[in-house]
Amino acid sequence: MSGTIPRESGSGQAYRGRNSTADRALDILLLFGDDRLALSANQVAEHLGVARSTAYRYLQSLTANGFLEENDGGSGFRLGPRVMDLARLARKGVGLSDLARPVLRTLARAVGQPVLLTRRAGDVVVCLEREEAVHTLRLSYERGQVLPLNAGAAALTLLAWADHAELDRLLARPLPRFTDATVTDPERLRTRLAEIRTRGYAVARGELDPDVLGIGAPVRREDGGVVAAVSIAALSHRVPDEQVPDYVSAVVASAGELSVQVARMGL
Repeated sequence: MSGTIPRESGSGQAYRGRNSTADRALDILLLFGDDRLALSANQVAEHLGVARSTAYRYLQSLTANGFLEENDGGSGFRLGPRVMDLARLARKGVGLSDLARPVLRTLARAVGQPVLLTRRAGDVVVCLEREEAVHTLRLSYERGQVLPLNAGAAALTLLAWADHAELDRLLARPLPRFTDATVTDPERLRTRLAEIRTRGYAVARGELDPDVLGIGAPVRREDGGVVAAVSIAALSHRVPDEQVPDYVSAVVASAGELSVQVARMGL
């Protein structure tokens, strides 16, 4: 790889004051960037202010431990699989809630309604996050709240994409009723879930709470699996039917935005 790496005057002298092998290894790894995907021993030697043979030993040590790989033909060194493993672990350290909060906050401001992030935990739904709107709607849906699977837009969104065997198991038992609008008949609920899958979102009026309209959409992994739901909860009488499509569009867009981030982070 041709070209030199910019460095401050006297940097070689500064590097000579850092004798730790770990320091040198980190210095080498930090040389990589979007515009520098491979390094030669000459470039490393120049940047560290050491002999080429010394730089090559550092590069070989990093290669032996999987942090670097040598390009075909010995044309330089690129980042190796161990770096990729560390990047994967770093991504796993960023939780779903961490990714979701900015998205939920933006959605709450846009629609003026509380926004929830929920996911399945076995046979129930758990509220992971709640973002308040400007005009707070006092509901029982709080962080850590356990919700049923068969009622409410968030729960129905998650249930709609359960696999067939899991859905059979869940619908084989009696389903609880919360309001007159709650669907408790298994076949009717299957039909409802199929419609949700076709549309890509759920709308529920008064099915868990008689006064609440919920709209939910799925958050997907890279493989298309559903990991969570983004939903809003509004007082039903404040949202006429003609306004529902605007809310649906906002929820679906936010769930899609979060899905892109979840896929990128490998969650």
